[in-house]
Amino acid sequence: MAHTVANKSKLIARVRRIKGQAEALERALEAEVGCTDVLMLVASLRGAVHGLSTEVVEDHIRNHVADPATDPDPARAKGAAELIEVIRTYLR
Repeated sequence: MAHTVANKSKLIARVRRIKGQAEALERALEAEVGCTDVLMLVASLRGAVHGLSTEVVEDHIRNHVADPATDPDPARAKGAAELIEVIRTYLR
């Protein structure tokens, strides 16, 4: 996927942050911290993974389906924009 190569450093930075969050969760479990703190770490990790997923799916739509900013077909551009918005909302 050419768009993942173009955004490689940005995506790798996100993955490294996710890795750090997973390691923090592991440390918290090892230290037997309270459920509330563990749940907060899980929620943060989940949000980070969803953010990464959203970015990759949105780039895929823009590069392989239709780019709302450049597609000459107004209906197709509108449909692509709506799909991107639905993905953003769904993966929050």
